[in-house]
Amino acid sequence: MSGADNVVWLGTPAFPEAARAALADTRLRANLRRATATIRDKRLAVAAELDDWEELRERAAGVKRRTLRHLDHHLLRLEKAVTAEGGTVHWAADAAEANRIVTYLVKATGESEVVKVKSMATQEIGLNEALAEAGIRAYETDLAELIVQLGGDRPSHILVPAIHRGRSEIREIFLREMGEWGRPAPEGLGDDPRDLAEAARLHLREKFLRCKVAVSGANFAAADSGTVVVVESEGNGRMCLTLPDTLITVMGLEKVLPSFADLDVFLQLLPRSSTGERMNPYTSLWTGVTEGDGPTDFHLVLLDNGRTAALADEVGRQALSCIRCSACLNVCPVYERTGGHAYGSVYPGPIGAVLTPQLVGVENAASLPFASTLCGACYDACPVKINIPEVLVHLRAKAVEAKRRGRLLPTAEALAMKAAGWVMSSPKRLAAAQRLAALGARLVAHDGRIGALPGPLARWTGTRDTPAPPRESLRAWWRRTKAMNETQGRTTAEEEGRR
Repeated sequence: MSGADNVVWLGTPAFPEAARAALADTRLRANLRRATATIRDKRLAVAAELDDWEELRERAAGVKRRTLRHLDHHLLRLEKAVTAEGGTVHWAADAAEANRIVTYLVKATGESEVVKVKSMATQEIGLNEALAEAGIRAYETDLAELIVQLGGDRPSHILVPAIHRGRSEIREIFLREMGEWGRPAPEGLGDDPRDLAEAARLHLREKFLRCKVAVSGANFAAADSGTVVVVESEGNGRMCLTLPDTLITVMGLEKVLPSFADLDVFLQLLPRSSTGERMNPYTSLWTGVTEGDGPTDFHLVLLDNGRTAALADEVGRQALSCIRCSACLNVCPVYERTGGHAYGSVYPGPIGAVLTPQLVGVENAASLPFASTLCGACYDACPVKINIPEVLVHLRAKAVEAKRRGRLLPTAEALAMKAAGWVMSSPKRLAAAQRLAALGARLVAHDGRIGALPGPLARWTGTRDTPAPPRESLRAWWRRTKAMNETQGRTTAEEEGRR
């Protein structure tokens, strides 16, 4: 499989079609509205507690910009530091190579099962599926990821992968599927969150104590010390990172930071932006291997999978600054109404709309840059100040260009834009067009509004309540009133002269 095959869910419809189906799901919309509003309000409250919040955002954005400019240098420093502390570093150009490396490492231990810490990178490369093909079973231990795995589902949110599921749905999944993966759900399980969490705890406990190999992602890695960081809220990550004999971490190239001191900024921004907490309940840091403490074998897989291609784009590369907090999803009016599955990618929401096309090629995800109102809420919320609207517009231009290439004839849109340019380049032609538009609008307008029009304009007018053009354009009004004022002025002057 290629990197594109894994980042984008093959066989899923383009965003407009998928979003239309999601909009019809009233339960999904209610779940999303309730969850995103709760997280959004918590984030605003804890961010407001810091007088230097904007300064922290500026510092974090600066660190990310400088790191991306010298990414090769910092990655080599990281490799040297990890190796010096007893770890082993592997480089993976794409998803297929990363999966081969991890599969080989697991097989080398003689084990046939692994426990996993929640990881976007391993979802991106389709690691669970690759391990299954090799006869290795991967157990997700994050509560939301467990729900998704047991339900044969796909994640729909970066931070809360099962945000589209309600409590009653989760209860049914646990009762139906837990027994197939290990310890069954307790009899008479209700849908109280505490009961569901306890069922998950009992189900996972035996796996934590039994499995000898763990796989994780990484939130950050410090190049100067070789320290890798995972932040989480449940403690499952801490169990995976400390109990097994072998730990394999798959990390995107962009997660590296120049120094351990840089964590000071990001460990303040990330919890507040993601879960609305002042600090994460569990922040795990490890440097290589330490005798008698944690895994005895540590492997760090550095994943490219389209990242260097994104790095070459001077506008688009800022998407690589993302720290996966999901703040942009929680403020996005499009995401709140469609959910994550509509994006057809591991990375949903505004950040997915700019990251996915760059990882897989814009021609393979051409609809995603258009999955936005360009309202700018995502930019305001982003803790590292990624200008997502700017990147969206940039990628829209690329998508249009990619669509144009290979066509023998121009599209209807291209012809319409060319005609509009010809009309607007001449004041006389523009005035004539405005008069015709006003006349035509009066024929189809009702109560001063234009409804849905037939033909190629239906997709636009069918979802918008467009006001009819005024009977008189600004230019015509200006000429008329100017002429009236001049006439009135001459008359007044003549009368004053006679007096």
